[in-house]
Amino acid sequence: MLLRNKTVVISGVGAGLGHQVAGACVREGASVVLGARTEAHLAKSAAQLDPSGARTAWRVTDIGDEVQCAALAALAVERFGGIDAVVHVAALDSLFGGLREADFDSWHRVVDVNLFGTLRMTRACLPSLTGRGGGSVVLIGTQSSVAAPSQVQQAAYAASKGGLVSAMYSLARELGPDRIRVNTVQPGWMWGPPVEAYVRFQARSEGIPESEVLARLTERMALPELATDADVAETVVFLASDRARAITGQSLLVNAGEVMR
Repeated sequence: MLLRNKTVVISGVGAGLGHQVAGACVREGASVVLGARTEAHLAKSAAQLDPSGARTAWRVTDIGDEVQCAALAALAVERFGGIDAVVHVAALDSLFGGLREADFDSWHRVVDVNLFGTLRMTRACLPSLTGRGGGSVVLIGTQSSVAAPSQVQQAAYAASKGGLVSAMYSLARELGPDRIRVNTVQPGWMWGPPVEAYVRFQARSEGIPESEVLARLTERMALPELATDADVAETVVFLASDRARAITGQSLLVNAGEVMR
């Protein structure tokens, strides 16, 4: 059990990747503290992961609000005595389009959540991570920050996540003396609720089988299938664990080999 007796704070716990990350952490022995803006998602995830409630806690949290970030970190200390790892799944990814039609007020909101929100939540957890003698910060990035997809345009999202990777290098250097590691997982197309919805929508719009839409996505990949939310969660667990004790300042693409670096 890679995370036995550890406490992991996870932001952005909904029906997809956040829930999978939380489930993988619980399976590997961790207690988890869940944050998201939607109370129903949090309550459902916690009940599914640990009906007893002994190893889960949750609080409605908007990472755009520094006070709410501090409250989530405080909950982890109150319930489980401290924080050993923080996983940042929370993100605003619903703004589509490129530069020509850009509404920069909307871009500011994306950057505020995805970059500054992640930094707010990280800073809120630093005292406990330091007090535990170190730990792990795992950022969820995106393949689109290094290779723009042809199917959809999400320039603001890609830019915000690219900025987060740049911040990671500085954080890894700054926090390393306190034995706090900072790494990024960069998923590509990831089979889970959002991509499932995209495939259904495209199939209906074009009047073609869903399998044909899926084939378009997988044809560029070295492995002939999409990575799943669960695959990405397994990578997160590794980076959060002591097995990755000498890894910091690194970005790892989890994308079935669609883009290689």
